[in-house]
Amino acid sequence: MGSTVLSLRMDGELLDRLRQHAARRGMSVQDYVVQTLVRDDFDERFEAAVDETEKFYGADPCHADPADRVT
Repeated sequence: MGSTVLSLRMDGELLDRLRQHAARRGMSVQDYVVQTLVRDDFDERFEAAVDETEKFYGADPCHADPADRVT
């Protein structure tokens, strides 16, 4: 898999916050942002898979106990 460059424009305050978050984890800002995007993408795909599984097995998410759902 190749890589592509993504350029972002952000204000200094946001960049400072990203630097602080990344530094706490011993990461570069670039690695921190990529990890965050990958995690969010996984969460969305996982939730979509759970929804599809519930549809397939006939679970009614409106009447299901929220405590039983793993998200």
